[in-house]
Amino acid sequence: MKKTFVLAPDSFKESMSAKKACEAMERGIRKVQPNAEVIHIPMADGGEGTVDALVDGSKGTRISVEVSGPIPTEKVSTYYGLLADEETAVMEMAKANGIELLAENKRNPLITSTYGTGEMIKDALEKGVKKIIIGIGGSVTNDGGAGMAQALGARLLDEEYNELPVGGGALGRLATIDLKPLDPRLKQIEIIIASDVTNPLTGPDGASVVFGPQKGATPEMVKVLDDNLAHYAAVIKKEFAIDIEAKPGAGAAGGLGAGLLVFAGAKMRSGVDLVIELTHLEEAILQADYVFTGEGGMDFQTKFGKAPYGVAKVAKKHHKPVFACAGYIGEQVDVLYDEGMTAIFGILAKAESIEAALQSGERNLERTVENIVRVLDIDK
Repeated sequence: MKKTFVLAPDSFKESMSAKKACEAMERGIRKVQPNAEVIHIPMADGGEGTVDALVDGSKGTRISVEVSGPIPTEKVSTYYGLLADEETAVMEMAKANGIELLAENKRNPLITSTYGTGEMIKDALEKGVKKIIIGIGGSVTNDGGAGMAQALGARLLDEEYNELPVGGGALGRLATIDLKPLDPRLKQIEIIIASDVTNPLTGPDGASVVFGPQKGATPEMVKVLDDNLAHYAAVIKKEFAIDIEAKPGAGAAGGLGAGLLVFAGAKMRSGVDLVIELTHLEEAILQADYVFTGEGGMDFQTKFGKAPYGVAKVAKKHHKPVFACAGYIGEQVDVLYDEGMTAIFGILAKAESIEAALQSGERNLERTVENIVRVLDIDK
C-alpha cells in the first residue's frame, strides 16, 4: 500500500538548506518505496532559513537588494522574499545586519547598526506590500532598533538637536525623537516579528548582558550598552508613553524587537508557529502516514521554539509518528519523546571532522532516512 510521507526539516546549518534536506530525505524514501507520496514542507523557526523556507513553500520570489551592512559604511548584497500572494514580504534581519556578515575582529556593538534592516523594510514598502514578516535572530547589533528607525525617517536627536550617529554607543546622548518624518506607510501595513526570544531590553536578562559578549562586547562595553538602552527606553516612555524596557521580546536582536514594536507598530509571534501556519503544515500532516523532521543539532533546548519541536507538536495532535534526524544529538534529548517525537536519529556514519561532516550531510541524511523507511517497510 502506497504511503504518504510529510518532510518538514529545518536547515542543517552550514550543511544544507531545509529544501535540500527535503530532497535528501525523499531520495532515501524512494530507494525503498519508489511510489510513495512525498510532500515537502521546508521549515524554519524565525531565524536563519526563514525566508528560504517560506519562499520555497509558497512558490514565491526572492527580491535582491543592496543595503547597509552591520557597519553602515559597508554595503551588502542580500535578498528578502515576496510570497506568492505578492502582498506579503518575509525577511531576516541577519541577511542585512547579521553576525555572520562581520569578521570576529570587526564586531563592535557600539557602532554596528540595524540601519540596513530599515532599508530592507523600506524597499518592501516601495513594492506595495501589505504585510511584512521579519525574523530577527542572528544579529550583530545592540542599537535597540534605532538604526532601523533612522533608515525609515525617524530623527534621533541630542540636546543640541543634532542627529545621533548610528550604533548603540550613541544612544546615551539621546534627548528627543522626532517621528514626523517617519515613513507614513508603516501605519498602513501589518508587521509581524518572528521570534521566540523573550528577553527584556535591559537588565541581567537583557539584550546587552545576555547577547552582547557574542557580538564583540567587552564587560565595559556591556555596561555602557545596557545603560544606553535603559536611557533610550526612558526617552521613549517620556515622549510616547510606551513602557518598552521590560516587555518580553524587546531585547531580541540587540533591542530590534523594541524598535519594531515602538516605531513600526509590530506584533510579536512565535517564529515556528508562524512558519507552520504559513506553510499549511497541519493540512499536510493530516494526510501523512509518517512525518520526518530534523535540523543540525537537537537537545533539550529544541523544546524551546525550534522547528522540529513545532512539527512534533502538530503531528502529536493528529497521532502521526514523527522521526527526527540530526547532525548531532545533545543532552537530555529524551524530553522530546514526551512532546510527540517517535524516534530521533543521528546521521553521522563515522567519526570525522566537522568540515567533513558538513560536506557529507546530504548523503548521510539520505542514508539515515532510507534505513528508517526500511524498518517501517517490514510490516508491508
